[in-house]
Parts: sequence; structure tokens; C-alpha cells
Amino acid sequence: AERTGELTLLSYNVAGLPEVLSGSEPETNMPLIGPLLNDYDLVLLQETWKTPDPNPLAPLRVYHEELESRVDFEHRSESAPLPMGSDPTRPEAILADGLNQFSRFPFDDVVRQRWEGCFGGADTSQGGAGDCLSQKGFMVTTTTLADGVEVDVYDLHAEAGSTAEDQSLQADDFDQLAAFIEQHSEGRPVLLAGDTNLHTDEAPDPDHPEGDGDAAIWARFLERTGLTDVCAVVGCDDPGAIDKAAFRSDAGVTLEPQGHRFETDVFVRDDGADLSDHHALAVPFTWSAPALG
Repeated sequence: AERTGELTLLSYNVAGLPEVLSGSEPETNMPLIGPLLNDYDLVLLQETWKTPDPNPLAPLRVYHEELESRVDFEHRSESAPLPMGSDPTRPEAILADGLNQFSRFPFDDVVRQRWEGCFGGADTSQGGAGDCLSQKGFMVTTTTLADGVEVDVYDLHAEAGSTAEDQSLQADDFDQLAAFIEQHSEGRPVLLAGDTNLHTDEAPDPDHPEGDGDAAIWARFLERTGLTDVCAVVGCDDPGAIDKAAFRSDAGVTLEPQGHRFETDVFVRDDGADLSDHHALAVPFTWSAPALG
């Protein structure tokens, strides 16, 4: 008999920049977010960094340890160390990629890749969104759902900003990611989620360097990788939202999304305020795989 199971994926940009830079109030919110993550099986986070000890950011700090101390996941990624300007290939970068995974399932082979390009440092006069201040990119793990049932799980945070330079780099990011998936995950099932910064429901900007806008960048990426946007299968209230999830069945492992929901009533404070400037995206999946032996 084939083996089956289910899991709920959560992708959440938790806005964990230092309080003065964050679009949110992480000092208050991160301790509240932590326990709420325990209701999910596979949690992919963006914008969460671990405060080094000793802390060179002082008096500022970041907050991943506030989440880590409040979740009960056995399996957790090791946060990438903060470069603090020490990386000669990106001297402006203070922060690492901000990507982390909490999981009920064991995972290994963690690979982190920085986007090859970025635009915008501390000086935002050129209109950039400060992307070069971090090592933004994507992370992949080999996650084991059951004996011999492996899925490559991707967490990503793409270039932000709306300048022509940013938009050209967004296209480059997804080309880079597609090339990586083609090689690293050839013939393997994939779950992918994160903050794409692609507004796929907006009319193309006539000045867009790709000529065809965010929707075309995403469509080209899906076509190249054989991934399917969850919204194409289950229908979504907000298919154009920048926080997206996609999947691919392969190697005898069938993945099937059962829904797509922004958890707008879960990740809120008692006063009704959102805990981040993004909504958390929950996607329940079922999986099936051939019997062992």
C-alpha cells in the first residue's frame, strides 16, 4: 500500500529588523509570534536574524532568539552568522539572509545562496530598498517526511523596491533560483515559499525592463522549474500577494495542496494589530509515496 501523510506549511515574513528599521514592532511582537508557530508543521521564516553575543549591533538588536526560545520544534536551522560588513564581496552587508526553518520533520543538507545582485544601501536617495544591507537570497533543505520520502524545501526573500534597477534584479533573482533548482533538485519533489516581492496581479509597468512585469517573471520561473503556484490548484482570495507558495511532485512523491490561507486572525495582538507588516501564509498539503521495499 502507498504511504500517505499531511503537513501544514507556514511562510511568514516576521519583520524582524531592529525596531528602528522594522516596518513593525518586533520588540513587542516577536515574543508573541513564537508560540503561535507551534500549530504548524513546516515553518519558513523571512526577516529573522539571531543577535550575536557579544552584540556588535548594540544598542540595536535582532530577534530570532525570541522565536527560538518559544517554539517546540525539534528541528531548526542554524541562523547564518551576521557579516557585519566583513564580507569583501558585499561590504555594505550588515545582516545575513534572515531565512530560517522550523520543522516537525528532520532536515539536513542546508544550503544558503545569496542573490548575485542587489540594489540600495543605507543611502536610499536613489530609491533602492536597502537590499545590499543584508545577504538576501534563498535557503534549501532536504526535509524527510517519512522513511525514504525526501522533499527539497526552499525558503526565499527576493529583491524589494520598485525602481527599474530593482525590477531588473528581481528577474535575475528568479533566473538564478530556477537555474539552482534545475541542478540541485533535478528529479526531486519541491516545496517552495517565501516573500517573492512580485506583485503578480498588477498591470505591467510600461517602463519595466522585462517589458512584461512581475507576473511574467513568476510565470517564467514556474515554467522553467516545473513548479505550480498553489493558487493555480486551490484558488486563492489574493493570488497576486507577494507571499507565495509553489510545489512540484517528483520521484514517486505526490504533493497536493489542500488550501491557501492568510492567517489574518491568528497572528494579531489583543488590540487587533498585525504582528508583522506581512500576513502569514498557511498551506496544508497531503503527500503520498510508494510503499517501502
